[in-house]
Amino acid sequence: MCTNCGCAVTPGNIHIHSHAIDHDHDHGHDHHHGHDHHHHHDHNHDHSHDHQHTEHQTVDVHTAILSKNDRLAERNRGFFLAKKLFAINVLSSPGSGKTALLERTLSDMGSRLNSAVIVGDLETDNDAQRLRRTRMQVVQITTGSVCHLEAEMISQALSKINLDNLQLLFIENVGNLVCPAAYDLGENLRVAVLSVTEGEDKPLKYPTLFKTANIAIINKIDIAEAVGFDRETAINNIRRIAPQAEILEVSARTGEGMEAWYDYLEKACSLEAIAI
Repeated sequence: MCTNCGCAVTPGNIHIHSHAIDHDHDHGHDHHHGHDHHHHHDHNHDHSHDHQHTEHQTVDVHTAILSKNDRLAERNRGFFLAKKLFAINVLSSPGSGKTALLERTLSDMGSRLNSAVIVGDLETDNDAQRLRRTRMQVVQITTGSVCHLEAEMISQALSKINLDNLQLLFIENVGNLVCPAAYDLGENLRVAVLSVTEGEDKPLKYPTLFKTANIAIINKIDIAEAVGFDRETAINNIRRIAPQAEILEVSARTGEGMEAWYDYLEKACSLEAIAI
């Protein structure tokens, strides 16, 4: 979580395109400890007390950040509902093929569902540039030192998108299997992407992401045999950790299995429209 990696207590240079997002949290802590070397026992007592107080502060700050994010996520969810917009949060480790998956999805489904993408990256807009080739709307969020997207960032990025008749919003989260799983963005659907090159035990090592996923996509199945991927073990591990998740096996490069993904998206959007 962010209390471990430090991203929640480090000011990030968040930008949507070239516009900075106000993401400066006040995390000032007084780290001054009194050191009376003539009273050794008193010093040890004071240090222990300060350490406990600092830990308490850290927990309080982290809880407050997540609580605020959850409130903003609910606001996003209400906004999506009002706009009849189906939002999908796509999460994975770096190199799993998120961008390739979205690139092919946007290219193949452009005539079927009016879509847009919000792309989150620590640095560079390389992924956004790739996705813009599909001629769909793409908004880049550069997070700097923050290793996940937050609900407030999504809210501000939405102001850069023409929402008229938009049906589907993809959110490509920062490549990270830990922190993004803790942050609700207000999405309707959470997708965890696992590539065959990452190993069959990823769901066991990073259970939080898979436990919160609606869909688990196994990508790059075209090279599964070449890398010695144990399909049965991987699927069993996903089912063990995330029995609620539907499992899809695809190759974003060759297109294998992608039609099942497209059918799922169309049905999900249709059901959302009926619910509204």
